[in-house]
Amino acid sequence: MEILQTLYKEILGFLGVNGIINIISSGDYSAFSTLDGILTALRPMIPLLLVFEFGLGIAQKNPQTKVYRTNFIIYVFNRFISRYISLGVTGWMIATLQPYAPFNATLTWYWLLYGYVVWEFAHFIYHFFGHKVRLFWCLHATHHTPEDMNLSVAHAHFFLEAPYADAIRTSICILAGLDPKLLFFIMFIDGTYGTFIHVGENLFKDGTLGLQKVRFFGKYILTPSDHRVHHARNPLYMDTNFCNFINIWDRVFGTYQVERKDIPIEYGITRKIDSGNFMETYFGEVWELLKDMASAPSLKAFLLYPIMPPGWSPDGNHRTATVVRQEYLEGKDALVGTKG
Repeated sequence: MEILQTLYKEILGFLGVNGIINIISSGDYSAFSTLDGILTALRPMIPLLLVFEFGLGIAQKNPQTKVYRTNFIIYVFNRFISRYISLGVTGWMIATLQPYAPFNATLTWYWLLYGYVVWEFAHFIYHFFGHKVRLFWCLHATHHTPEDMNLSVAHAHFFLEAPYADAIRTSICILAGLDPKLLFFIMFIDGTYGTFIHVGENLFKDGTLGLQKVRFFGKYILTPSDHRVHHARNPLYMDTNFCNFINIWDRVFGTYQVERKDIPIEYGITRKIDSGNFMETYFGEVWELLKDMASAPSLKAFLLYPIMPPGWSPDGNHRTATVVRQEYLEGKDALVGTKG
């Protein structure tokens, strides 16, 4: 009976309906008119969309069972781990760094605009390093192993990635003056939209959502199409589109890449793996790094392996995303020149 009760609570927690149930049970429906009440009412939207997406995939005979199954196991494993490990990185960073904030950006519409630009920059930094520093890639790679795209992919993360991400994003935002209430509000919006952009072709075939027809939104709002590009292993698409909602920083730093109709997206990581194997998808990159360090030809190589990009080699034969993408672009240019 206790197991069933725990399972019941986990299901309600995943669906995000606990807050709604509590408000209805209290009989104080006026709570829905407050900011917290509105956010509580919106919380179940993405989990229910995930359930609908999965059902639609079954109906369309494209269930992507392997991806859903593996990501479900990852979700359960992370929930189990979280019962014993509570790092509270966000709270600790706020308490430590807020005294050094140069000003206090409160929860108002104009500070919200400022705060979101800062948050997106902080997210870009964390995400960029997650692809460019191999140790951080070991924490992030689990999220890139699925070979199909759907909303369950948003729950595929190594358990230490969140503390790493929160340490970078929170420290930048607090030192840039964001009040904790403003920060948490932005985190809710970004977390909700950041989950939504993983929506798959079963639900939205056109990942642009038609936004490319709207001048401002088509240029600055990151769409599921843009994030599908980010999850691709095609040479042209590798290590692009690091932003989460407003893609201004990808454009500033030259990492924005539009999805091209002539280059179908291939999801997953470049190393061949069994994406249905939990151990390989969750710990595979960690194991590969340890093997490389164990066989390092020198102390210098041993120390460089964790901090250099994935694909770096001590013999100079690098196969990093930057090298692979540049080779692809140079090959395309050479082909165009030959045809000309």
